[in-house]
Amino acid sequence: MPENKSRPPQGQPWENGWAPDTSRAPGTRRLWLAGGMAMATVIACVTAIAISERESDGDSVTASTPAADSTVPGLISFATPSGTAPPTGKSGLSPERPAPEAPHEQNASKPEPAPSESRSGAAGSPTKSPKPPATTTWRSVRSVNYPDRYWHMSDGRVGLDQVRGSESREDSTFKQVKGLADSSCYSFATRDGQYLRHRNFVLRAERNDGSALFTQDATFCPRASAYSSGATMLESVNYPGYFLRHRNFVVRLERYDHSSLYLADSSFRLVDGLA
Repeated sequence: MPENKSRPPQGQPWENGWAPDTSRAPGTRRLWLAGGMAMATVIACVTAIAISERESDGDSVTASTPAADSTVPGLISFATPSGTAPPTGKSGLSPERPAPEAPHEQNASKPEPAPSESRSGAAGSPTKSPKPPATTTWRSVRSVNYPDRYWHMSDGRVGLDQVRGSESREDSTFKQVKGLADSSCYSFATRDGQYLRHRNFVLRAERNDGSALFTQDATFCPRASAYSSGATMLESVNYPGYFLRHRNFVVRLERYDHSSLYLADSSFRLVDGLA
C-alpha cells in the first residue's frame, strides 16, 4: 500500500518543492461565466430595443392610416350606398309654405306700396276677381265675421251696423257701378248721387267734384278673399296694397296685414240690395 504523502503547502511552492499548475490561467471559469452573462445581457437589450421600435413603428403606421369612414382633406371620398331609400319630396324636406302676400301693386310711385300680387293665386293672397258686370246693380255689403252687420251710411260716414227698419235698409244699399278711375274695378254710389270715397283713410259719402283724386279715392278693385270662400276684399286704386276693413265697426282703409284678424275684417260679401 503506497504511502500517502501529504501535499506540500501551496503558499510556498519553491521552498517546499511544489510547482503550480500552469496549464490554465487562474479564474478562467469565472471569466467565461462573466463573459457569457455579458453577452446574454447585450442580446437581451438589443432584442428589447428592436421589439420596442417595432411596436412604435406599428403604432405610428396605425395612427397615420385614415379610418375607412373618415375623410382625408384634399381627397374626394364617396359614401358607401346604403339600402335605405331617400325621403320623399323635394330634397327630402317639406316645402315651406309661403306667407300670404298683398295683391297686385299698381303704381310703385304711390306712398307705402304693398307687396305685389301672388301670381300663383295661392291661399292666403287676395287675387283678382272677374270684371264687374256692365249693368248697374244695387248691392249691400255684408261683413264676413259679423254676418248680421252691413255697410251703413250714418252722418256721412260708413259704419258696420245691424239693419233696423226700412230707412236702415235704404242707407245700407248702394249702387255698384264701373270704377270711376278704372272700369275693371268698382265704385259705389248712394241713392242721392254721392259716391263712397276714402278721405283720411275713412270711408265716407261725398259729391263727385270731377277731380282725378276723387275718382281714384272712389274706386276699389275686387280681390278674392283668402279668409272665406266667395268673399271679396276691396283694394284702393291709388293706394295699392290698402284694403277696406272695419275697425271698431267703422269702415276704413288700411294697409294689408297677414294676420287672420285683418283678413276677417277686410272680407265682405256683395249681396243683393236690402232695399
